[in-house]
Amino acid sequence: MTQGTYTILVNLPKAARVAVGALGEVAFDAGWYAYTGSAFGPGGFARVDRHHEMAAGDRDTRHWHVDYLLGDTPASIATVVRTPEDDIECAVARAVGEVGAAVDGFGASDCDCAAHLHYHAERKPLLDAVKGAHG
Repeated sequence: MTQGTYTILVNLPKAARVAVGALGEVAFDAGWYAYTGSAFGPGGFARVDRHHEMAAGDRDTRHWHVDYLLGDTPASIATVVRTPEDDIECAVARAVGEVGAAVDGFGASDCDCAAHLHYHAERKPLLDAVKGAHG
């Protein structure tokens, strides 16, 4: 079982409004989203497989904020970037936040980051920031 930090790059082809757990209703613009998470819990990077299953409609139970984006919209996962063994989740989220707009509080309920989900209308700026932050 490999553990570490990951970022999934998600494409949302059309705008959506979704009730996201305790965050309440969140408006998502069409475009690209980078979600950074930790895979240091049970299962390690198997969590990424779970995200793919949620986006494909193969899972129903929502545990994390990102489950609502992936499960309740036409979002799809385009890219996954992983950094095995390094606990750099917040550092990556802050770096991606330099180019992407934070979705306030999303994915950051257990830290002091503004968000772990960031939006940009275009893929390339987010992808470049994600790859650079993961090293």
